[in-house]
Amino acid sequence: MFSSKPGPMRPLLLFSGLLALALAGFAWSLASGSLEIGWRELVTALFDAESGLHARVILELRWPRAAAAFVTGALLALAGALMQVLLRNPLADPYVLGISGGAATGALLTLLFGIGGLWLHGAAFSGALLSMLIVFGLAHGRGSWTINRLLLTGIVIAAGWGAVIGFLLALSPEQNLRGMLFWLMGDLAYAGTPLTGLVVLLAGLLIALAMGRSLNILAHGELAAATLGVPVATLRRLIYVLASLLTAAAVTMAGSIGFVGLVVPHMLRLQGVRDHRLLLPAAALLGGSLLLIADTLARTLLAPRQLPVGILTALVGVPVFLLLLYRSRELHGREG
Repeated sequence: MFSSKPGPMRPLLLFSGLLALALAGFAWSLASGSLEIGWRELVTALFDAESGLHARVILELRWPRAAAAFVTGALLALAGALMQVLLRNPLADPYVLGISGGAATGALLTLLFGIGGLWLHGAAFSGALLSMLIVFGLAHGRGSWTINRLLLTGIVIAAGWGAVIGFLLALSPEQNLRGMLFWLMGDLAYAGTPLTGLVVLLAGLLIALAMGRSLNILAHGELAAATLGVPVATLRRLIYVLASLLTAAAVTMAGSIGFVGLVVPHMLRLQGVRDHRLLLPAAALLGGSLLLIADTLARTLLAPRQLPVGILTALVGVPVFLLLLYRSRELHGREG
C-alpha cells in the first residue's frame, strides 16, 4: 500500500531540518503582527519577561497562539499518519470517520447558548468522544470489524453530524453566527496555552512509537501482519482510539482544520520516510511547523483583519496535494 519512493532520508538530516523549520516558524510567528518586533527585541523579551511592551505582547498574546498552532498541527499530522495505516490508504485523513463533526456539534451547541471558555472545549471533546463511540459501536456490531464497514459507518455518521450542524446554524442568532462559522473553518484567535493538548500529543506519540514496529508490518497488509504474530484486531482498535483522541484534542482547540493530517504524512513518505518509528515524530514536527506558519500568515496577510487558518490550509493544501499526487504518479511510472 505504501510503496517505496526515493531512498530513505537519513534520520539526523531529517530531524535537524524539521527542528530548524520549527524554530524558524516560532521566531517568525512571535516577531510578526500589528506590532513588528525585531530579532534583538525578540530575544530580549524571551529572556527578560519584564522588558516592557514587547515582552507582554509576545508572552501574553503571541506565544500561547503559536504554541496552540504547533500542537494542533502536530496532533492532526500524527492522527493522519495513524489513520492512513488503519485504513491502509495514504489518502485518509483524521476527519474521515466523523470525529470532527461530533466535536463541531458540541462546540456549536455551547456557542448557540452563549457559553464559551472551558464549556466550549469540554463540549467539543465530549462530542468527539461520542462520535467515536457511535462509529466504533456501529462498525463492530455483532460481526467482525472490517475496514470497509468502519469507513462507511464513519462517512454516514459524518453526514449526519453535517445535517445537525446545518440545523444549528439555521437556528443561531446573527450575533453568534460569525463566531460559529469561524470555529467551523478553523480558528486559533482565542486559543490559550495548550497544556492539555500538549499532554495528549506527548502521550499519543509515546504510545504510537511503542507500536512502531507493528505499524510497519501492518502497512504491508493484515495477512502478513497476522502471519508474523501481530495481534491485528487489537492493534486496529488501539490505532482507532488513539487517532480519534488525537483528532478530538486538535478539533477542541482550533475547530476543523483540513489537509494537515492528509498532506504531511504523504510528503514524508514521498521523501522515503516509511519506518513509522521515524515517520510519526517527523509528522508531528512537520505538521506543527506548517500549521504554525499558516496561522502566522492568516493573521498577517490582511492585517488587522484575520483569516480563519482553516481557509489558508485548504487554499494551500489543495494545490500542494495535487502536486504530490502528480509526483507520486511519476514515480510509480518510473518504477513500472
